[in-house]
Amino acid sequence: MHSNSLIELDRAHLVHPVASYRTHETLGVRVLSSASGASVTDMTGRQLIDGFAGLWCVNAGYGHESIVEAAARQMRELPYATAYFGLGSEPAIRLAAALAERAPGNLNHIYFTLGGSDAIDSTVRFIRYYYHARGTPQKDQFISLEQGYHGSSTVGAGLTALPAFHAGFGIPFEWQHKIPSHYVYRNPVGTDAQTIINASRHALRRKVEEIGAERVAAFYAEPIQGSGGVLVPPRGWMKAMRDLCRELDILFIADEVITGFGRTGPLFACSEDDVVPDFLTVAKGLTSGYAPMGAVFMTDHVYNTIADGAGGSAVGHGYTYSAHPVSAAVALEVLRLYESGLLENGRRAGARLVEGLQGLADHPLVGDIRGRGMLAAVELVIDKAKKTPLPAAADPSRRIFDRAWENGLIIRAFGNGVLGYAPPLCCTDGDIDAIIARTRTTLDQTLDDRDVRALMP
Repeated sequence: MHSNSLIELDRAHLVHPVASYRTHETLGVRVLSSASGASVTDMTGRQLIDGFAGLWCVNAGYGHESIVEAAARQMRELPYATAYFGLGSEPAIRLAAALAERAPGNLNHIYFTLGGSDAIDSTVRFIRYYYHARGTPQKDQFISLEQGYHGSSTVGAGLTALPAFHAGFGIPFEWQHKIPSHYVYRNPVGTDAQTIINASRHALRRKVEEIGAERVAAFYAEPIQGSGGVLVPPRGWMKAMRDLCRELDILFIADEVITGFGRTGPLFACSEDDVVPDFLTVAKGLTSGYAPMGAVFMTDHVYNTIADGAGGSAVGHGYTYSAHPVSAAVALEVLRLYESGLLENGRRAGARLVEGLQGLADHPLVGDIRGRGMLAAVELVIDKAKKTPLPAAADPSRRIFDRAWENGLIIRAFGNGVLGYAPPLCCTDGDIDAIIARTRTTLDQTLDDRDVRALMP
């Protein structure tokens, strides 16, 4: 089909996620047509390095025939099997066992979802059930971090703390509370690691006291806050918060939808943080985006409390496509690829990425560079001393994305000028070097923007 026809069909019928519908109608869609390795090609033939792995999910990279064959083989043998009625399929059973074997600590019980948002929703339901089973149903208040992201479903978007996901939707709910982010670059307590950790612990303790310790159920945190701007906490922050949750008798949920499966180096970021949460959520890299799937890991204690509380009754939570055999077959092959060299390559490429981005620190617009592994960000400012963001009049997110696209690079552009990076783990040295070079070109073009240049000191 001619590209113009596709653009018109898209404009008339396809509703895009997290988009200004009228702006999208005006600008039209960019249609991707093929991909291989760390690169994608659009319908005009333009080839771009995908510096964001789709939506931080194509961790393995594009074009792995073994993944395609795993899906095709499973579709031929058993394209669907419900997990209701005590039924199951071999791929889902083997995947649950493989994940439990590799998870930190005693996260031995796996509930499969379609993605990250419904994984978060599932934790809320399981947590409520857990406290009912314990005889403390009044523990029904949930706490998360400002600038955190925990999905776009109604409940998950309430735990999310980004304005775009709240405006016009009537959320967050009154039982959803927030404490300040650890955001090192803009933290009011300064940049000292222990001071930030102490401030976060104090904020959580104070929030629990404000709500009432007998009411608080759980605290949610990402090992690195993704959609909030790739905010990397000080080393030891996750463990300190997990330990405090244990002291306060509230459940600790690690949202690894973005950080899981090699994104920060190991299979799970919690492993390098020496943290065993009560629940752990994953999606994205679980199947490398080749098929929809997410998962909730729960510890033995949580699972047994729910199971004993239910007794002979069913735990009334389920999805039609939970434990889908095709998605599970894909995930098993992706897991094999991770452990056959992709994790190792991702660590090497991630070190090169962060080092390369650090080399941009001398640019007049660069205020902060942060990252861990193949997850990084560059925060732009017009005044380094005052940390003044790019002006809204410069429409920085859209213009920076557009400039990068024209330069052959896909990145995420947040807010008033934060550039996000999450390339596939398969990146070569050449891919990483091209990401850095094309970023510098994009920064130079942004510096030449009249709306930006006018406000530079």
